[in-house]
Amino acid sequence: MAPGSQPILSSTPLQVLFYLNCWYFAAFFVAEILMFIYKGVLLPYPSDNLVLDLVLLLLFLGLENLRIFYGWKGNLCERSLSSGLSLFILLPCAALAVYYLLLQTFVLRLEFLLSAVLLCFYAAEFLLGLFSLSAFSR
Repeated sequence: MAPGSQPILSSTPLQVLFYLNCWYFAAFFVAEILMFIYKGVLLPYPSDNLVLDLVLLLLFLGLENLRIFYGWKGNLCERSLSSGLSLFILLPCAALAVYYLLLQTFVLRLEFLLSAVLLCFYAAEFLLGLFSLSAFSR
């Protein structure tokens, strides 16, 4: 190491998870929209519940984009505030994933599977985010 240089504290596995989660959530969002169209046409889905589920999905999209942005930048710039904010936003995102996993009016098997995989991403990102946050705070 050169004199005066500092070690790199950014987490490569966390950054890879953020990258993969970007693509996975995009596929999740498109699949959810298509499944809502399917459920709205073929199932006796109450219109109020359908609107609520769609609004929650759009809120989920916004929160997920914020979370990934702050986590991505916080990890690369080694900023504990951005990384902490990303971990804080992870909590409502996980709650929304659990909603789409269990609490909707109609839950399809594909939705169950997609939400379960998303929660696995969240668990791994939470653990790696905590490790990174502790490294940035030293």
